[in-house]
Amino acid sequence: MISYDFAYYKSASIAEATSLFVDLDQQGKSPLFFSGGTEIITLGRLNLVKTGAVIDIKGILECNMMELNEDTLIIGAAKTLTDIEEMNLFPLLSKTVREIADRTARNKITVGGNICGQIFYREAVLPFLLADSQMVIAGSQGITTVPIGEVFNEQLLLNRGEFLVQIKTNRRYIEMPFISLKRRRQWNTGYPLITVAVLKVEEKLRVAISGLTHFPFRASQIEDFLNRVELTYEERIELALSRLDVPVLDDTEGSSGYRLFVLKNTLHDILRELGGEENGVV
Repeated sequence: MISYDFAYYKSASIAEATSLFVDLDQQGKSPLFFSGGTEIITLGRLNLVKTGAVIDIKGILECNMMELNEDTLIIGAAKTLTDIEEMNLFPLLSKTVREIADRTARNKITVGGNICGQIFYREAVLPFLLADSQMVIAGSQGITTVPIGEVFNEQLLLNRGEFLVQIKTNRRYIEMPFISLKRRRQWNTGYPLITVAVLKVEEKLRVAISGLTHFPFRASQIEDFLNRVELTYEERIELALSRLDVPVLDDTEGSSGYRLFVLKNTLHDILRELGGEENGVV
């Protein structure tokens, strides 16, 4: 049970939502945008999130779009993970979100809520980082479309009063070879240790990781080493891991050493699947 009261508003348009935010903020209500609401409710019960008002964006048409046209896949921020999984317009994304939480939770968790959330896993962002997607963001100054690489650094960098409307992805990326692997300490239960998503673009592997550190990231610093086909898999992975420049988590789910061990084995599986012939191996 949430220990405080807050007002609920449902917006029918982007303009209404952004205007409401300004008005409520001026009233000192510290408003939050609300799509799935699972994290607000969960963290609110723990008194880790407190607000005087929430603005529901699920009624906004643009936030509920999911369509694939000739050039672009458009996914509204209010689409649930279940919707994305079942429509399967972006197979790498579908595979990645299919393993977030359980089915009941995925029926409520939205892609925008996952990407913008405070819980550090935020696995739904990984495919978009690999596919150079465009983030459509609304605020009181209007709507902008920004490459994800410019606006996602450890988290989605939104200004006060802004919210994610849509994610746009070039169609060519959704048809490329991919793999998404989630490793847990226990096979099918509990929080993940790490999730690794890979997209093979023009014969080169792109890699994004969640759970290794306190934010999801595209591991561009290790991609060059993983793509050195003249080396054995073991040599590629050892070089790649030596270049990781993020602090590795050490918590109750797994020590830093164990996480690196799991990542190493996961990268072996990925190279066997998508990395081409191992040097010296027929």
